[in-house]
Amino acid sequence: MKAAVITVFGQQLEIVQRPIPQPGPHQVLIRLEACGLCHTDIHVAQGDWPVKPVLPVIPGHEGIGIVEELGDQVSDRTVGERVAIAWLGSACGRCRYCVDGRETLCPAQQNSGYSVDGAVAEYAVANSSYVVPVPDGISSLDAAPLSCAGLTTYKALKVAGVVPTENVGVFGIGGLGHLAVQYARILGGTVVAVDIEEAKLDLAQELGARHVVNAAVVDPVAAITALGGLDVAVVLAASPRVFEQAFASLRPGGRLVCVALPGKERMAIPIFETVLKGITVVGSIVGTRQDLSEVFALHAGGRTRVIAQTRRLEDLNAAMADVLSGRVPARLVVEFEGAAWPVPRAHTVVADVTS
Repeated sequence: MKAAVITVFGQQLEIVQRPIPQPGPHQVLIRLEACGLCHTDIHVAQGDWPVKPVLPVIPGHEGIGIVEELGDQVSDRTVGERVAIAWLGSACGRCRYCVDGRETLCPAQQNSGYSVDGAVAEYAVANSSYVVPVPDGISSLDAAPLSCAGLTTYKALKVAGVVPTENVGVFGIGGLGHLAVQYARILGGTVVAVDIEEAKLDLAQELGARHVVNAAVVDPVAAITALGGLDVAVVLAASPRVFEQAFASLRPGGRLVCVALPGKERMAIPIFETVLKGITVVGSIVGTRQDLSEVFALHAGGRTRVIAQTRRLEDLNAAMADVLSGRVPARLVVEFEGAAWPVPRAHTVVADVTS
């Protein structure tokens, strides 16, 4: 099989031939149809974070494919079933976090494309209990970004506790941000979209943002304050400065939801304003299997749109460069040869750039 492999931090990924992996106990073998490219994959390849994966490793945690083989002791999946490989590759299932619905905090968790090989390959093995079925009617192209970009932002909005009519700021409109705008709208929020690219702000308005702020042209804090400030600020841009701007844009009682993971991970938060304004600062890390099932259900019900472009596996390094340059309107998805995708629903916007 062909696979993208990180062999040295800071260098290009290698596209190599590897043997098709064999599923072990409690695992399934999946033939991939699509895998989204997340900014996390780029951080992994660059070795940006304090805890680094053991190399070589296959990245990818937005994988959608067909179960082709069951390992020993697998009874919860069937051959031919379409499933998602998400960031949470497995967890212990016994600790306090697993049993109280916070499995993404499990200290024994394994992460797809980080601590175990991921889904940027023609085949992958995964824990049968931690893959999530993809409903009929959702194309694999849509399902791939939903498995992380959708899941992460959906969970962030749930963590924020958005109440109808609250002002919700989405900082960074891209693969995650274009979905965050939609989830905030579904929860009844009035959305303020913040970015430095006019095209992305236009997209945010198309998806339901009431206000847009171009932080490259105006002071975003002043512009948002003039709109009355924010009740919730969800930060999806990997810049400590943006986190600080989002904090400064909050009304009394506001909530800062930290999602992006900058390589330089420090931000300065004033204690005085935090206390006197009753500000809540919370971190939100992806989402659970149940959260992903809800994300899929919303999409199957026609409540969300996925904006994506397809790329070939061989073009993955160029795709990463495009993401870093800001040239990508939303999400890039690797399309694997031979994928038999369901026809996308009419409201899904897809631009094919493989030619």
